Amino acid sequence: MKWSDIHDIAAELYDTHPDVDPKTLRFTDLHNWVIALPGFDDDHSRGGEKVLEAIQQAWIDEAE
Repeated sequence: MKWSDIHDIAAELYDTHPDVDPKTLRFTDLHNWVIALPGFDDDHSRGGEKVLEAIQQAWIDEAE
C-alpha cells in the first residue's frame, strides 16, 4: 500500500481502529497508524499534511 491509496488506507484504519473518531485524531497519530498498517510499504516521509488530511476525510466518510 502506498500513500496514494487513500481509500484503501482509510478502510484499513476504520477496520483496525473502529472505536476512534477520526475527526479528533492528531496527524502525528494518524501518520504512525498508517505506517504501521500491514502491507504499507511507501516512504514514511512522504506522508505530509495534505495526504494525511485526505486520509482523515476518507476515514470520516467511511465511518458515516
